[in-house]
Amino acid sequence: MIPIGDRDILWIETYKTQVRPLLVIGNSYNLLFLSHKGDAMGASWLSRKVAKYIDEASIGKTGSCHLFRHTMATLMLENGADIHYIQAMLNHAKLDTTQIYTQVGIQKLKDIHTATHPAKHKS
Repeated sequence: MIPIGDRDILWIETYKTQVRPLLVIGNSYNLLFLSHKGDAMGASWLSRKVAKYIDEASIGKTGSCHLFRHTMATLMLENGADIHYIQAMLNHAKLDTTQIYTQVGIQKLKDIHTATHPAKHKS
């Protein structure tokens, strides 16, 4: 189970009513996301597409769909989400697997500590 926001639902409904009907061919009626050929949109195709867009964005990062998963988990943790909720969303069986994201959170904490600690401002 994955939580989904109202904005996400709106975009999926828009896709279902405006785009998907143009893609449906043959026996693809039971599939939600379709390729431009009307068949199932495979994970590898989507990953290649996302990697291409990330590269074209010139943001100095490489990656694919997993980059968004990692970013979501890191930002949720940095914004105060309990790591157990992140574990559930990522479907990690062990908390150890999820704790890799705390390393990024700890680095941000160190940066904030260095930048704002009262001892920094003493001569």
